Amino acid sequence: MRGDYQQLVDEISAALGAPATLEDRDFGLIAFGAHEGDDDEVMDPVRTRSILQRRSSAAVRAWFEAFGIARAKTALRIPPDPAAGVFKGRICLPVRHRGIVHGYVWLLDDGHLTDLELGSRGAPPDPRIAQAMETAARIGALLADEARAGSELGDLLRELLVSPPDGRPAAAASLRDALRDSLRFTPGAPLTLVAVVPWDTSDTDAAPLPSLPGLLAACALPAGGGPADGPAAGADETEPAARPGSGRNGRAGSAGLPHSAAPVPALAALVRLRASGASAPAHTVAEHLLRSPRASAGPAEGRAPRAGARGASGHPPPRPGAAGIGVGTRELTDLPATWREALDAARAAHAEPRLGPITQWDAIGPYRMLTALPGTAPDPAIGPLLAPAHAELARTAEVFLDCAGQASRTAHALGIHRQTLYYRLGRVEKLTGLDLDDGEHRLLLHMALKAARL
Repeated sequence: MRGDYQQLVDEISAALGAPATLEDRDFGLIAFGAHEGDDDEVMDPVRTRSILQRRSSAAVRAWFEAFGIARAKTALRIPPDPAAGVFKGRICLPVRHRGIVHGYVWLLDDGHLTDLELGSRGAPPDPRIAQAMETAARIGALLADEARAGSELGDLLRELLVSPPDGRPAAAASLRDALRDSLRFTPGAPLTLVAVVPWDTSDTDAAPLPSLPGLLAACALPAGGGPADGPAAGADETEPAARPGSGRNGRAGSAGLPHSAAPVPALAALVRLRASGASAPAHTVAEHLLRSPRASAGPAEGRAPRAGARGASGHPPPRPGAAGIGVGTRELTDLPATWREALDAARAAHAEPRLGPITQWDAIGPYRMLTALPGTAPDPAIGPLLAPAHAELARTAEVFLDCAGQASRTAHALGIHRQTLYYRLGRVEKLTGLDLDDGEHRLLLHMALKAARL
């Protein structure tokens, strides 16, 4: 499939005598034509970064979209703007299929295409442009087919991840057959899931996911991610809940345990690994997905503020997306448990910057337990400390507990005098009614402060 795109891009480059690139509608690079000559003469920084990083930045995307490329049905001209890093003008060919834009072909114009008629204002397009637009339509049909196939695999993956336990064998068999038919999967190969939070699901016509080594299927899931958050639909309510450690490989966090809901919708990406424990393909997929404009976040409604992180309005500042990776498995029926691990890791990375932006479930330490707790209101004793007005006190308390209660380490980490630290800790005790000399009180406060960020 990718070879087909390359051949079509080369056709457009040859027809117009200009180097071309093909990007999906999220500005992810799909294919690019040959660039003759020295880079500093033929290319500009935007084109170079697009090829080297395989994606344009959000700022570049916004700049180009301001010219109306998402609405265009014919070729349009983009003027150069050195201030934006666009040293050369461009001709943009919208890649559409049945009225939906699936991507863009970009042609660098060094001046020899300036007088080319694009077919605007009722004038017929130059025959070379007409030929290029026909090729772009063929690309659009391929992208639409790829999106359709990816959507079908994503639907089967979603069905497996949200199925009750007694429905998982059948759902796993359906996904296994579809993957085998797509020539993407050999039964028994090691697999894992990548979770990306948050993931914008508002664009129902969004571009297909990129073709990355190991990426088999992907789907968006609502907050909570399925039956792991409570009894499955149709499940026997008298069946006892699974005990911690009773899941596969004795790992807590299996699908029978209650979990708190994810703060926002997440993306689940199924990734084939080269070998068990070799998570490099999953990290590559996670890095690419986090660069998508759909992986972005502002303050989630109802989420407790991060300690010490307030904007002028008293709310936490926007945070970028985060990704989590579950422990690998060779059994498709294990994927719901892997999904819980990946989602919990992503939630932990989203809450704790030192873990992110990408982390694995087995690297999140105490958050393996905290993310397994049911979603409940904060402990009444801790509630007052979580008010935005007391964010600095909450941060002080958490750093103090992270430093094992050592005043000198805490004061150094916070950049404050020890007397200031003692004053703040006294206020924490007064607000919460907890005694910071009591080990159980410290444990409650520490867990509650970290859980409030999830």
